[in-house]
Amino acid sequence: MLSISRLCISSASRAFPKIQKNASMLTPFRNYTNLVFKPPQALLRNSNKAFQKTSGSITVRLVSDSPQKPPKSVGYWLLACSGMVFVAVVLGGVTRLTESGLSMVTWKLLGEKMPRTDQEWETEFAKYQQYPEFKLKNREMTLSEFKFIWHMEYGHRQWGRLIGAAFLIPAVYFWSKGKLTPGMKKRVLIFGSLIGAQGLLGWYMVKSGLEDRFHGESDVPRVSQYRLASHLGLAFVLYTLLLWSAFDHIIPAETITISKAAVLKASRKFRMLAHTTKGMVFLTAISGAFVAGLDAGLVYNSFPKMADKWIPDDIMAYTPKLTNFTENPTTVQFDHRILGTSTLALITALWWLSRKRVLPKRAYIAASTLAVVGYLQVALGITTLLTYVPVPVAASHQSGSLLLLSTALWLTHELKKLPK
Repeated sequence: MLSISRLCISSASRAFPKIQKNASMLTPFRNYTNLVFKPPQALLRNSNKAFQKTSGSITVRLVSDSPQKPPKSVGYWLLACSGMVFVAVVLGGVTRLTESGLSMVTWKLLGEKMPRTDQEWETEFAKYQQYPEFKLKNREMTLSEFKFIWHMEYGHRQWGRLIGAAFLIPAVYFWSKGKLTPGMKKRVLIFGSLIGAQGLLGWYMVKSGLEDRFHGESDVPRVSQYRLASHLGLAFVLYTLLLWSAFDHIIPAETITISKAAVLKASRKFRMLAHTTKGMVFLTAISGAFVAGLDAGLVYNSFPKMADKWIPDDIMAYTPKLTNFTENPTTVQFDHRILGTSTLALITALWWLSRKRVLPKRAYIAASTLAVVGYLQVALGITTLLTYVPVPVAASHQSGSLLLLSTALWLTHELKKLPK
């Protein structure tokens, strides 16, 4: 960068005394700072006169090299997509709680046709009657009851397809208009792939509940808890990536200056703890998917003890022992309790430490918000357990897990530009 000022005139006056008395006749120079000086050849190629002698002054064409900021419209688009994924998770939770997920026994990429006439509804109902959920659990179901669960699953699927359209169409527009940076283009390709994979994984999950593997009268037809956890986990990953990228465009992280090495070290340790807490929130949410997949919330509906014991007797009832952690409802609920309690302890410590660390201004707000949402989430979880999993409360608890992850993500994003 080159700065040009009146200092040039005084330097010339000392070098050439005869010019000094005529200095007042020279055209004054403006003070420029942080501006680019281009060689004459480069300036001439821009079809402008690089240098021009006028009353002894020099006119210079100045060019700014400051990087162009990404448009906020891209950030708002990403924020809208992440919001739609949030709604999809909520709809998926309600679909699971109302046991509607197995009502549609076919899957088409571009969408299934909704029955319009009574005959079409009878045909659709007849398809459902061929699968284990109806044979073993819903043999007394009426057509009107079937319509309700069918519409629930249909709405969830159509919302997923709407997410694909809301992402793809603006992505093509922004890409063609050159509004995406090279790094953002790579992210867009990843986001699109994850959206497609999420749809395929959703059907793969539903298909596990339609398989002919439920033969006993006590068997409960349900989707595989492994596939359910994978489906939810992928949705969480997609949501966090979209939201993080939206934050990059809309509320970039603030940069602060920390002069003391000890203070900087403490702030960076705080950031590491914040990332650890975010990981624990994610892990606790995934464990909640196993609770939902096994209906583990319907066993040991007491807190803090489980049937008057801190550790229930049947916690390791399955063989091999390792399967208890993913297939035994008692163990799955116990693990979810431990993870939830541990995560809340980390959130509490994080909030307390935030009062004592030098952080960006918004990071203090994010830490306090995380604490409030964390305690609310635990309260909803306990309420869900004690009230035997009512749909409104359980759906709020499932939604709260994603809200808690959002606030943890916000906090870590605010800390991304701490000095190195």
